Order: sequence, then structure tokens, then C-alpha cells
Amino acid sequence: MAQTKDDSFMTNRAAAPKIPEDETGDPHIEIGGMRIDILEGAFSYYIRSLDAVVSRDLDRRMADLEVAKGKGKITTLFLVDDYPGVRPSQIADVLMRDRPATGRIIDRLVSAGDIRRETSTEDQRAQALYITDKGHALAEKVRGIIRAQEAEFFDFIAPEDRDQFMQMLKRVYLNMRAKWD
Repeated sequence: MAQTKDDSFMTNRAAAPKIPEDETGDPHIEIGGMRIDILEGAFSYYIRSLDAVVSRDLDRRMADLEVAKGKGKITTLFLVDDYPGVRPSQIADVLMRDRPATGRIIDRLVSAGDIRRETSTEDQRAQALYITDKGHALAEKVRGIIRAQEAEFFDFIAPEDRDQFMQMLKRVYLNMRAKWD
């Protein structure tokens, strides 16, 4: 694959690794003349590696926004924007995080003025979360950044392969959620 100026994920990086195949056509990963041992066949290695690269790129694109860096702030912002009155426990469930960790994310967004807490009208013991005008504008800006990243960062995946890959990722995600619950 020839590198183009649009391959932002490869900018200022070494050339794409050589991917030799064995007699069955199975690609073997070799980077700088080194193999990666058992990790070559470990889903977790590729998931963590891709997460690191995608997160680094997204953080670069959102460097001037308070939701850059870290995990969970963007999802929380979107959930509060899309579901007025959502409870912190519901967000914790979506994030697959414990309530204290989710509470810290919510605290940051409240402190930044992006969301606000109110007492739930249905249960006086529960909190309900609402987006502020500032938070809604931020959510719209982040949606645009994510759309651009999806279009640019993964442009090397053919549209038909992208659809299949997305379906597979969604199935894996849903099955992992079922295991996690």
C-alpha cells in the first residue's frame, strides 16, 4: 500500500510493517525484523494497539477540547445530550465502569459546565443529568471530529470491508457485554 498525504495515521511514522504470509496465506507480523511471539495470534494485542493509535489521533484532533484524553468523557457527553435525564448508573452500565469511576467523569463534565445534575423527578434519591448549551455545542463539535476521523483514519479499508468489519466489531462488543454482565 502506497502512503498518501491523507494517511494521517502514518504521518511521521515508519513505513508500514512487512507482512509476510505462510503457505496457507496467514499473515505474520514482523516489525523491524522482530516477531511478536504469542501476541501475533492474540486479539487483545491488536485491540490494545489499535486503541492506543486511534486514541492518540483523536486526542490530537481534540487537543483544545476538555473531553480530550482519557476514557468515557465523550460517551458520557453524548449519552447526556441524547437522553435528557439519564442517570449516572445508566451511564456506568454503558461505559462498563464502576459508579465511582463514572462519577469522576460526570464531576469533570459538570465542573466544565457541559452537563448539570438535578434530582430525579421519579426518584428523589437519584440524580438526573442534563446537557447545557455549552455541552450540546461541544457534543456537536466532537461528532464532527469523530466523523472526520472515521473518514480519514480508516480510509485504507474498502467500504464493503468496512461494513463487514463494523458488523463483526459490533457482534464482538455485544458478546463481550453479555460476558461482562
